[in-house]
Amino acid sequence: MGAHESMEHAEHAEHASSSNKKIALLIAVIALFLALSETLGKSAQTEAISKNVEASNLWAFFQAKSIRRTTVQTAAEEMKLYSGLFTDEALKAAAAKQLDDWKTTAARYRNEPETGEGSEQLAARAKHAEHQRDLASAKYHHFELASAAFQIGIVLASATIITGMVALAWGSGLLALVGLAFTGIGLFAPHAVHLM
Repeated sequence: MGAHESMEHAEHAEHASSSNKKIALLIAVIALFLALSETLGKSAQTEAISKNVEASNLWAFFQAKSIRRTTVQTAAEEMKLYSGLFTDEALKAAAAKQLDDWKTTAARYRNEPETGEGSEQLAARAKHAEHQRDLASAKYHHFELASAAFQIGIVLASATIITGMVALAWGSGLLALVGLAFTGIGLFAPHAVHLM
């Protein structure tokens, strides 16, 4: 091998080394974005599960309140039906008082704004939890797509080092931009693009 060929090999190795450093930097940046989207995705997934559990618990509490209210209303209607048969005034007065108590209790089971535990308040809280669950779920799906784009981008950039095909690096950069777009949509407008 002559001096001229050695110089060409050295120049080629230097150029390849410079090119590989740029690709390595691209991979590092995409990996940073991947870590961010994975963290945001896991957080959104956890929130979606948490809000789903909260909504389920609130709907169960709503059903329990509805059953209690129905039971009290049934007892009140039965008392009203039988109170007409009472001849003793003290018994009639006691039945009337019990009837009023049951009506008050049934009304409280339906609407109890002081504690937020009336069936109307429970239904509103459950619907709010469902809305938050759906929002977190939409975010999660966008972050997952972003992560997939980043992962494929890393693979393409790695393949660029092996093959020397610059088009793969450009594809990698394009996928990184797609991943950033889905991350942005997940953060700022998760319902803007409907995926499911």
